[in-house]
Amino acid sequence: MEGLSLANLMLGLETAFSPMNLLFCFVGVTLGTFIGVLPGIGALAAVAMLLPVSFHLEPATALVMLAGVYYGAEYGGSIASIILNIPGTPSASVTCLDGYPMAQQGRAGVALFMTAIASFCGGIMGVIVMVFLSPVLATVALSFGPAEYFSVMVLGLVAASIVSQGGALKGILMVSVGVMLSTVGVDINTGVERFTGGLIELRDGVSLVIIAMGLFGVSEVVSSIHTNLGKRAEHKIDFASFLPTRDEWFRSIGPVLRSGSIGSFFGALPGTGQTVASFVGYAIEKRVSKNGDQFGKGAIEGIMSPESANNAAAQTAFIPTLTLGIPGSATMALMLGALMIHGIIPGPRLMTEHADLFWGLIGSFLVGNVLLLILNIPLIGIWVRVLRVPYHLMYPTVVVLLCVGVYSINNSAFDIWVMLVIGVMGYVMRLFKFEPAPLLIGFVLGSMIEEFMRRALLLSRGDFMVFLERPISAGFLIAAAAILGWGLVSGFRARSD
Repeated sequence: MEGLSLANLMLGLETAFSPMNLLFCFVGVTLGTFIGVLPGIGALAAVAMLLPVSFHLEPATALVMLAGVYYGAEYGGSIASIILNIPGTPSASVTCLDGYPMAQQGRAGVALFMTAIASFCGGIMGVIVMVFLSPVLATVALSFGPAEYFSVMVLGLVAASIVSQGGALKGILMVSVGVMLSTVGVDINTGVERFTGGLIELRDGVSLVIIAMGLFGVSEVVSSIHTNLGKRAEHKIDFASFLPTRDEWFRSIGPVLRSGSIGSFFGALPGTGQTVASFVGYAIEKRVSKNGDQFGKGAIEGIMSPESANNAAAQTAFIPTLTLGIPGSATMALMLGALMIHGIIPGPRLMTEHADLFWGLIGSFLVGNVLLLILNIPLIGIWVRVLRVPYHLMYPTVVVLLCVGVYSINNSAFDIWVMLVIGVMGYVMRLFKFEPAPLLIGFVLGSMIEEFMRRALLLSRGDFMVFLERPISAGFLIAAAAILGWGLVSGFRARSD
């Protein structure tokens, strides 16, 4: 089995190193990186814009280019998170929690360098999982029914609640607010409008991008008004200033391995993806790390864990798409469409009937991750120089970028007002020491939890025991209860001390 996997990988690398595939892989990852930096655009819009171009390419070359844009955007999304506290992609939101504080401490170069390293390591781990475990993970994904998905989402929400610096109770409150926000819009089962206030613009709900931009970007601009704009950290721009300390190198190994494994698992589950993987990886790492009290203040683990989880999930997200024909996200649905336009039907037979395409794509992941590392490290100096721009010039520019990015989602000025309202709400949350991260993950998982719970109850004819009768589902719920109990007890102990 191992020898067969290595032989397939060599076939994939041979396909990936063909001149045309290599060229379009570089084009894809380069475009993806710069698109990821721009707030509100994201991989979905980029892949959609390049989809017509792929019609004129060979199937393998087209998929290599589109995939490069997809995971290249995950690399680039963390850059704006660290430099400006604006997540370029939703999955990069959690990187703001420790990346931006490091930039404020004059260590933006270190944060960007280690982000590139974590992204590379996570991506490579995802590729290794794809090479050796694609059939296994595809089988595991098929064994997940609505009850299992509901339970793993509950585990994600509970894990998110302990991310909060203010304790489990504040975290649970923020998660609950996020879940409530996710219910705004038309109910997908009944078609009834919920909590829209009669506003047509809210029929489709509130976009995750709008909430992320408001909570992190706008609230940062508002809070800066009350700071002394004359004081700012000095940022050296030389290679030595980009390197972390020896202690930080050693502290990064565990988070990368743990979160890379978590990201590989969540990426293979249809419907979860990088955002869930990043938050769960960060939450678990905060609990197991010896430096958990430093999270949110510029801890190196707080960067390594979400970035490795994020990029591992970006790779393994192709497993259900290619081997099962089940797209786990809108971007993966576009990838599926690109294949079908070329007359290739995704599914279990893809690995054998189109082995050169399947393994060539996996080989291009290895090549693309190396290209991204080579591309991103020299660019660190350019990104750090952004921090030298005076605040009175930078923040108006940030506001303009935020407004343009949000407006481009639906071409709606109403979305800009929603973002500004959420931004002010985020600033008030800061004043009362409420963390935005649990709210965001509550919003991400809220609608999925509702959907899978309804499906499970429909199949069980309203019997709630279905969540405990299925072993995998029961295991996730027990783990969630244990984590919640641990968090509450730890919080009460800390207050009593």
